[in-house]
Amino acid sequence: MKYVYLATLLASSLLASTLDQKYEPNVVPKSMSVQTKKERFYYLLVPAIEKVHADLMKEYESVAQDIKNSKNADKISKLKVTCKAQTQSDLLACLKPHPQSITLAQAAMESSWGTSRFFVKANNVFGMWSTNPNEPRIAAKEKRGGTRTMWLRKFQTLEESVKAYYSLISTGKAFKEFRALRLQTNDPHQLVKKLDKYSEIGDLYGQELSQVIRHNKLAMYDK
Repeated sequence: MKYVYLATLLASSLLASTLDQKYEPNVVPKSMSVQTKKERFYYLLVPAIEKVHADLMKEYESVAQDIKNSKNADKISKLKVTCKAQTQSDLLACLKPHPQSITLAQAAMESSWGTSRFFVKANNVFGMWSTNPNEPRIAAKEKRGGTRTMWLRKFQTLEESVKAYYSLISTGKAFKEFRALRLQTNDPHQLVKKLDKYSEIGDLYGQELSQVIRHNKLAMYDK
């Protein structure tokens, strides 16, 4: 009887664990309403973004304190190399994460609210391209110029994808002005104006991000 009880308890535990997982990245429910689509998106993305943002902010504040107190010079020197930073200001601009509202808005736009093929098949939230044949990746359906296969990165988890996105923004040449501005302000509507190089639509991209933030009240995730 004891073993039957234990087996029943284990089965119940496994069932509860399964039921706790309300939505999964690689499963898109059929005939979702807009409300359900957004509910799934927030369920999957908010925890990952909050975790990555908190970790990055912790490091940024630690390094800022070290710079202020002239401590851990070796660590700071190594971080400058990683960030391709020439000055301490450049380093801090690299390390400071931008508001989560922007990250959520980009995630929503780039992944069609978590329903894109690359989101479902590759945990690729932000449509990040791959130029390295040795890394996990997935081919795009459309070929550039009708002949050239384009590739997008494939991630193990959504959190890994979020980390890669923040890393891209923190070191990419195209986002130098964005990094400088995010060191001065946390206003998402000002910052998105400097993300014009993230998309082929240029300035319109920032405008659309701002609309997504306002319409969905994403600024609540910045408080």
